[in-house]
Amino acid sequence: MKGIILAGGAGTRLHPVTLAVSKQLLPVYDKPMIYYPLSVLMLADIRDVLIISTAEDQPLFQRLLGDGSELGMRLEYAVQDEPNGLPEAFLIGADYVGDDSMALILGDNIFHGPGMSDFLRDSRRDLDGCVLFGYHVSDPERYGVGEVDENGLLVAIEEKPQQPKTNRAITGLYFFDNRALDIAKNLTPSARGELEITDVIRPYQQEGRAKVIDLGRGFAWLDTGTHDSLLDAGQYVQVLERRQGVRIACIEEIALRRGFIDADACYRRGAALTKSGYGEYVMETARREREAR
Repeated sequence: MKGIILAGGAGTRLHPVTLAVSKQLLPVYDKPMIYYPLSVLMLADIRDVLIISTAEDQPLFQRLLGDGSELGMRLEYAVQDEPNGLPEAFLIGADYVGDDSMALILGDNIFHGPGMSDFLRDSRRDLDGCVLFGYHVSDPERYGVGEVDENGLLVAIEEKPQQPKTNRAITGLYFFDNRALDIAKNLTPSARGELEITDVIRPYQQEGRAKVIDLGRGFAWLDTGTHDSLLDAGQYVQVLERRQGVRIACIEEIALRRGFIDADACYRRGAALTKSGYGEYVMETARREREAR
């Protein structure tokens, strides 16, 4: 499975902050925003990831993450000239994905909860069509909303309904088989002039091959697209990290735990950031791993 992080767009809801820098490079407490979606793909054991951004921002992402080799990954980059809807990621990434399946995640979405790695890897292994991840919200009219049957299969999906039939929002994480590439190629723009992700999902839904996994109460799904939601996300991460003494979305730690890198490589990554609390945490994580072995 290949991963795609959609990190383009102008971030207009965060102006003037994003006039000079990509939204996905803004800090969410102690790390860049893009660390969070990248960590989700890593937890799913996905090591090949395409990062789609604007031409202006691409060198900044490359400076931050490089080719991924220090994390035991393979990162590539592509440009989205204009934000024309989520399915455009499939058009841009078609050659990169090839004949593989894919996981698409939005660059401004944060997921956190217990057992995430297990259910992501299970969802990837059992993929037959597409897998969506639902989350109950108080304002479903702001999202794509999905209705499911007793088997967890999607029976209807509607984008930003005026009168939602359920509070189940479809989050910004999607697993698709390779057929999604062909579906995306044949889409026509909506009345808003964009390609809609619901139009990619609908053929799977009609065939009974769109599964929805609800993220329970123990999970957090945060969208960081506004000033308030960005601040809320930072405070959420701050509180948990201070209380638990762990780092959320620490990509070096995840790479170590998943066997992408060894303790020495992890320590080197931390040493390069040694004057920050984040770097010290990475080095201590590597030390504990060495002692355990």
